Amino acid sequence: MDLARREARLRELGLGDMPDAQFDAFATQLAQAAGAPYAMVNFITGHQFFAGLHTPSPGQSGQSGPDAGPEVSRIMSRDHGYCPDVLNRRKALVLPDVYAYPRFASNEVVDLIGIRTYAGAPLIDERTDTVLGTVCFVGTDPRGKETGRDTLQLIKESRDELMRLIYQRTGGGPR
Repeated sequence: MDLARREARLRELGLGDMPDAQFDAFATQLAQAAGAPYAMVNFITGHQFFAGLHTPSPGQSGQSGPDAGPEVSRIMSRDHGYCPDVLNRRKALVLPDVYAYPRFASNEVVDLIGIRTYAGAPLIDERTDTVLGTVCFVGTDPRGKETGRDTLQLIKESRDELMRLIYQRTGGGPR
């Protein structure tokens, strides 16, 4: 079972349901590179856990108080968002405008935090061929389809960089 293998491998690597300052910094760098308000390092077990999380501060959005945008928790149901699709597909997914894809437009996060764009890639452990989770960024404004290739390249490069970081930290890299 993939879930049991993923949970076991995350435990072996010392990863999982703990916020991580290094992953938060990674998410912030990704959000800046993507020009997106949100970015996550997401380990998926019975739920999604954002070990790395970047959200806009009230000053970033130019708003404060109740209109500053919704607060994003580090825990999200496996039914929400697009990362579970990336996990199952084992391939990167880029949605320049989620409204253009009926299958994805009705996802609860569209209304919850106003997601209009998404890019995510699976974090595949080369040693065990286990998908540990995803790295992703989301935006609240649609992007043109012409940005798709650049976005795909950015999310794949980010995935590769993050896996190198994980292997450096844990010594659990490819054989």
